[in-house]
Amino acid sequence: MTDFWNDVDRHVVRYGGGFTPEIITRAAGSHVYTEDGRAILDFTSGQMSAILGHSHPEIVDTVRRQVGELDHLFSGMLSRPVVELSRRLAESLTAAQDAVERDAPGGAAAAGRLEKVLLLTTGAESNEAAVRMAKLVTGGYEIVSFARSWHGMTLAAAGATYSAGRHGYGPVAPGNFAIPVPDAYHPDFTDADGNLDWRRQLDHAFALFDAQSVGAPAACLVEPILSSGGVIEPPPGYLAALQRKCRERGMLLILDEAQTGLCRTGTWYAFERDGVVPDIITLSKTLGAGLPLAAVVTTAEIEQAAYERGFLFYTTHVSDPLPAAVGNTVLDILERDGLDQRAAKLGDQLRAGLLELRDRHAVVGDVRGRGLLQGLELVAGAETPHGADRLGAEVTRRCLELGLHMNVVQLPGMGGTFRIAPPLTSSDEEIARGVEILDEAITGAVAGR
Repeated sequence: MTDFWNDVDRHVVRYGGGFTPEIITRAAGSHVYTEDGRAILDFTSGQMSAILGHSHPEIVDTVRRQVGELDHLFSGMLSRPVVELSRRLAESLTAAQDAVERDAPGGAAAAGRLEKVLLLTTGAESNEAAVRMAKLVTGGYEIVSFARSWHGMTLAAAGATYSAGRHGYGPVAPGNFAIPVPDAYHPDFTDADGNLDWRRQLDHAFALFDAQSVGAPAACLVEPILSSGGVIEPPPGYLAALQRKCRERGMLLILDEAQTGLCRTGTWYAFERDGVVPDIITLSKTLGAGLPLAAVVTTAEIEQAAYERGFLFYTTHVSDPLPAAVGNTVLDILERDGLDQRAAKLGDQLRAGLLELRDRHAVVGDVRGRGLLQGLELVAGAETPHGADRLGAEVTRRCLELGLHMNVVQLPGMGGTFRIAPPLTSSDEEIARGVEILDEAITGAVAGR
C-alpha cells in the first residue's frame, strides 16, 4: 500500500481537492469496496452518476455484448444503438412536455418539441455544444449563468462556471455574465417578512445584464437545481420568469440536467415541476449511469437553423455505438422498474431522516433538494469564519471511517454543505443506514470540537 501512495505522489496529477485515502478495488450496487475488504456505502453515486448503482448486471451484459460487436466508428457513420437512443430520448422528453403543457398551459408553447439529439461523452462537452449551437443560431455570444454554477471545464462551459476554477487561467471568452443565486436560506433580496424576494432579485440581475450587454445575447445556461453550488432549488415560478426574461431578449434557455435528469428528482426531468420547457437540454452523468455518455437535445427549428449556418461539432466520440447501447439499457431499466417513482419514495424517506437530524443537531442549519438529490448545510456560527467548512471536512472524514462516502461542496465558504445522491436502486435499509452513520458522524465531530 505504501508503494501505491508513493506512486500517487510521484506520478498522479492532482486535479481538484484531495484524494480519498482508500484504494478502491471493486464496486457493486450501493457500495464500493476497499483493497482491505471494507464496504463503503456510496451516497454520491460515484461522481453523482451511477443512478443504477455500481456494476448493474444488465449494464455489464450490455457492455460485454456491445464491445464485442460494435464499439467505435468513424464520426460520420451511424449505428442502430445511436438512432434508437436518440428516438427514445426524444420520446421521453415529449412525454415530459405533454405533462408540462397539461399542468401549466402555455409554459411550453414557444419552445417547440425537443426531438433532435446529439450524443457525446461528458457534461462539459454537451454544454460546450449547446452554447456553440446557441451562439450560431442567435448570432449573439453573451451567456448568462448563475453565480455559483458548475457546467464543466472546457472553454465555453468553464466560462459559464462561477463556483470555482476562474482564478489564474487568464480571460475567459468575452460575453459571460453571472446572475445571483435564488438561495432561500441565504437571501440577498428580501421581502417585508425577511424571505427571499426572488422576483426583485431577478429583475435586478437582468437590469445589470442589460446595462452591460452590447446587444448580443445568445443564451442563459442554468441547472434547474444547482448541485455543486450547494443543492439550491429555485423557488416555484422562478424558472418560468427566467424563461420570460430570455424570450424578451431573444436568448435561448439551456437547462443543464446532468445531475437532475432521468428520474433522480422523482420525475423524468426536473423541468417538469416548473412548467418550463427549455430550448435546449443537456444530459450527461445519469444518462450513462456511470459510463461516459452525454446528449444535447433541441427542437427541429433550432437544429435546422444551426445546420443551415454550418453547425460543426465533429468530435472523436460523437455518436459512438458502445455508450449509446448502454444508454438504451439505462432507459430500459428506468422505464421497467418505475425508478422515477422509486426516487420520489426514497427521496421522501431520505428527506425525513435528514429533517430529523436538523431537529436533533444545532449545527444542521438547512435541508433542501428534491427526490434523491438532497442537500444538508452545516452551520458553525458567525464567530468562527469558515467553521462550517472545517466541520464539514471532519464529518466527511468520520463518515468514511464509519463506512459512508459523502460529498461535501469543496469550495471556500460552502464546505459545510453535503450533496447527497444515493443510487436510485438503493434499498430502504441502505437509506436508513446512511442517515444513521451521518447522525453518528455529526455527533462525534461536534463532540470533538
